[in-house]
Amino acid sequence: MADWSTIASLSTAGGTLVLAIATFSSVRASQRTARIAEQSLLIGLRPVLAPTNEDDTPITVTFGDQHLVSVAGGTGSVELEAGRLYFVIPLRNVGQGLAVLHSWRAEPRGLRPGEQPAPESFRRLQRDLYIPAGGTGFWQGAIRELEDDMRGGLDDAVAAGEPLLVDLLYGDYEGGQRTISRFSLVHTDGGWLAGVVRHWRLDGVNPRD
Repeated sequence: MADWSTIASLSTAGGTLVLAIATFSSVRASQRTARIAEQSLLIGLRPVLAPTNEDDTPITVTFGDQHLVSVAGGTGSVELEAGRLYFVIPLRNVGQGLAVLHSWRAEPRGLRPGEQPAPESFRRLQRDLYIPAGGTGFWQGAIRELEDDMRGGLDDAVAAGEPLLVDLLYGDYEGGQRTISRFSLVHTDGGWLAGVVRHWRLDGVNPRD
């Protein structure tokens, strides 16, 4: 004779198991949807910097000591004047989000291998610099003190027209998605040619890892 109590218990347990599986699948699907939505949002905010194009409008940059530097598209500027080093690179934001520049560092290209630089070795900008998505702007930096630690090797490299590296640390307007972009400055007969070498993402997954 059928044990209806046992059958009922088994039916309840089976129903509970089915409900648990359905709930688990629903939660997993919701989590995937949330991750996709978050990733889409971040992509919409992510800036990516590169040098401007040759046909972009030249820019003139003013430094705090009233030094003026004019730079054409696709190039950079390195000037040594009265013992002071002035750097300018016109930039284009090829990403989809506003770029907020935070800090920088510069060095002769031959002194260090191509590993990711440490963020603590960067120097904070003295003014806010923003570059809109799809738009252009610039980075500027100066080394004025002869005993400045960052200056080591730069004077000789600039005087000899040797290539330089400039690392820029920036992120989106909410302070996230910090990225380091490495730029090269190569001396030519017409001045300094700017190029981008590599990008490192400090927040989130680095595609090279």
